[in-house]
Amino acid sequence: MDLQPISLEDFVCSPLSVFDKQWMLLTSGSWAESRYNTMTISWGSMGTIWNRPFVQVVVRPVRHTFGFMENYQTFTLSVFSEEHRAALRLLGSRSGRDGDKILKSGLTVCESAVVQAPSFAEAELILECKKIYTNDILPMNFVDGSLEQNYPNKDYHRAYFGQIMAIRGKAKYRRAI
Repeated sequence: MDLQPISLEDFVCSPLSVFDKQWMLLTSGSWAESRYNTMTISWGSMGTIWNRPFVQVVVRPVRHTFGFMENYQTFTLSVFSEEHRAALRLLGSRSGRDGDKILKSGLTVCESAVVQAPSFAEAELILECKKIYTNDILPMNFVDGSLEQNYPNKDYHRAYFGQIMAIRGKAKYRRAI
């Protein structure tokens, strides 16, 4: 992995691009305990809230990763280049309950720099986060009723806000000086 630490001040990223176009892996659990799970995500946000840098991700309660997000205080987001799209597709369509989907993906889990949750050696960007807030998506709060179409099974997401504790990435994610 040729990733270098990136300070918050030098971090450059298009959140719309990394979430919607590149996808990423959300991983929670413990590297030290060899107990973790990952899932592909394409919904989320990043910015500043409560005077802290954050990312916000959502996980449906039916997902295996949900239990890890509930039981562990940290998570990582690993962003990949297009060459890993097939692995991300597999990790987003299979459950960790049914076998070792990470092994099948061909990706390499590795220890993170500062948080308990692991990340991936093949990633081009890693955000290491500590949970600071959670809340459930409630259908009665949809201002735009058409959003309900995202929940035909009424399995509404839980939102997790994570303070960004460390960033590692390739040079393209660092502000040019």
